[in-house]
Amino acid sequence: MFKKVIIHLKLWTKLAVIIMIALAIIGFLIFFIYKPTYSVTLNGEFIGYTEDKRKLQNKINDYIKTGDNNVIAFVEIDTLPEYKICLLKKGITTNTDEIFSKVISSGVPYYKYYAILENNEEKYYVQTYEEAEKVLNDLKAKNSNNKDKITYALKYNTELKTFTDTETAVAALYVEKPKVTPKKVINKKINTSANVDYSNTALGISLIKPINGTISSRFGARSSIRSSVHTGLDIAASKGTPIKAAAGGTVIYSGWKGSLGKLVVIDHGNGVETYYAHCNSLVASKGETVSQGQVIAYVGSTGNSTGPHLHLEIRVNGVAKNPQNYLYR
Repeated sequence: MFKKVIIHLKLWTKLAVIIMIALAIIGFLIFFIYKPTYSVTLNGEFIGYTEDKRKLQNKINDYIKTGDNNVIAFVEIDTLPEYKICLLKKGITTNTDEIFSKVISSGVPYYKYYAILENNEEKYYVQTYEEAEKVLNDLKAKNSNNKDKITYALKYNTELKTFTDTETAVAALYVEKPKVTPKKVINKKINTSANVDYSNTALGISLIKPINGTISSRFGARSSIRSSVHTGLDIAASKGTPIKAAAGGTVIYSGWKGSLGKLVVIDHGNGVETYYAHCNSLVASKGETVSQGQVIAYVGSTGNSTGPHLHLEIRVNGVAKNPQNYLYR
């Protein structure tokens, strides 16, 4: 009995040695012929092999969070790759970079850029903060007339904008400051004499009504509040009504003038002048060139006046003409 046990034990020992040798040979062949790797699938589709699952996934995660550290800020990816360990023949190469490209291309990239705005309207796009700052600083250095209206804003968008270089953006946005035309030096004296003429003389210019209102005192009228004949036409209107220039010309007087109160006088050339008296406030200043219809003052009741109205005079070479020969007929 004991002898049989010894015989069986020897047989099992030999079998175990044979199995170990076989396993060693198989392991040796696997080691030299195959290598452990990972097969990768995306949305159920096989896309390749990678040797380092962790390294690849970390690279993908970093790209999702920070993009390419250039124009792409981050990427939205709905489905991440799946990995399965396997043995791959050593002659077959892995394609980790290709797998990475396929995974990130399946996502939606968000681009980072800076929009240059004028009055909050997007005008141009640059790639970096430094470029956006340069555009603003260059416009300030050039004293562009719109420099206070130019700003920039950081943007994220799925649409990649076309970038403009800073020099082009500055050149396009630059607005030259308007040249200030110095006011004319006026030494001409105004005539407030009671010299009147009732004839209709051609003025050589067309006039418009300075205000709409009711005639309260006509040309040539006499009154207890005047020391002489009325040299103009009074048109009653509410205080603060805008007074417009009857024609274009140069303001030769703007200020207080005795009984006329606050007065504006416009020289229209060829000896023709219009007077706007008893104003509440004056807009046009002496030496200023005004156009027909431009607001020059506001109706008031300054000077020798019994209520808000415009005292309008038309003078030719200093002689007062009846305004109703030309207006308010």
